[in-house]
Amino acid sequence: MAAAGPLQRALVLLVVLAFLLVAAPAAEAWTGEIRGHVVCDVCGDAAIGPEDHVLEGAEVAVLCITRSGEVINYQAFTNSKGVYTVAETMPESDRWESCLARPISSFHQHCTRRGDTHSGVKFTYSKPSGNSHTVKTFLYKPANAPLYCS
Repeated sequence: MAAAGPLQRALVLLVVLAFLLVAAPAAEAWTGEIRGHVVCDVCGDAAIGPEDHVLEGAEVAVLCITRSGEVINYQAFTNSKGVYTVAETMPESDRWESCLARPISSFHQHCTRRGDTHSGVKFTYSKPSGNSHTVKTFLYKPANAPLYCS
């Protein structure tokens, strides 16, 4: 009978722990996404046209400040469609509050010069969980525009 006492106490403790795990309020998760494009502006005219093409492998940095004040730095590279994406799931209380996206480099052989004068795009992230914020397109241009651009 003495062995039943410790076993019963262990079972009661397990039931209490299981109840606390189920009943305890969990932090609500929040998911955010930032995406954008990087394009080679072949003629350097700051207008995207049929002569322009997307840049695969271009590097973009995204810096976000959370509601709790934490600074998070992300590094992204464009895919074959010239799209970069940064996504994160975190507690709602720590979600992104504001972000800065800026192009870092293009590895394309003929399109490595920054085409726009802005060093980055700062924005407030106010999207609900599961939604994406699209950043303006970043442009690179060749050192010398082709003759047909004149």
